[in-house]
Amino acid sequence: MAPDLTGQTAIVTGAAHGIGLEIARQLSSAGASVVVADIDEAAAKEAAGQLTNATAIACDVRDEEQVKSLVESTVATYGGLQVMIPNAGIASVAPIVEMDLAAWRKVTSINFDGVFLAIRYAAPAIIASGGGSIVTIGSVTALAGTPLVSSYAAAKAGVVNLTKTAATELRAFGVRVNAVLPGFVATHLVTDQVQGFETALGLPAHGFDALIEQKQGRYGTVEEIAKAVLFLAGDESSFCSGSGLVLDGGLDAGLF
Repeated sequence: MAPDLTGQTAIVTGAAHGIGLEIARQLSSAGASVVVADIDEAAAKEAAGQLTNATAIACDVRDEEQVKSLVESTVATYGGLQVMIPNAGIASVAPIVEMDLAAWRKVTSINFDGVFLAIRYAAPAIIASGGGSIVTIGSVTALAGTPLVSSYAAAKAGVVNLTKTAATELRAFGVRVNAVLPGFVATHLVTDQVQGFETALGLPAHGFDALIEQKQGRYGTVEEIAKAVLFLAGDESSFCSGSGLVLDGGLDAGLF
């Protein structure tokens, strides 16, 4: 049975495109009022216009005041908050010895600091609303050394640990915190980096696609990730907190 989120309010950051947009769509279809938050205000408004009972709010997740305002505006508009999905993220491909500090900080500030800020300000609002769920977006790269995306992998590893820590701190207040850890999904976050991977790894054209086929069978889809998020957001996962659900086609399961 599909989760029923009727009467609940959800925030999804980075929701104008890709996985975030599909998460927002799934939550809306399940009956939730959805706040589409994204640094690109025009794209956020366009995305919200595709959904039922959705509004758009511009938000740079690196900015504490903007994240705080995002939560406050949501509560003021809808009367509460039950679900937070800190999805916003970027990636950068470079060997560690070639990555400059500014590039490192940009990736980690969005992918890690942004999740901290989302939990920091959403959790009190969810508690005040009677409890609910936070679902973070980790990555299979958090589970092992991942060449060329050190900043991304390190940030996602931090997200997984933060998820577990938040779950233990918030359990007594009726807030569950879980993570989904996707493998390689066919979104711009991945496809925009393919040429960089191929160059750095010495692969021919389309060689990265062949590597994905070998390692995880195929690219994942945004629908597959969003459905997992929806499950963790709803009451069907009521005894699940502090978990990390890996969705990678078996990439992490074997050596070859």
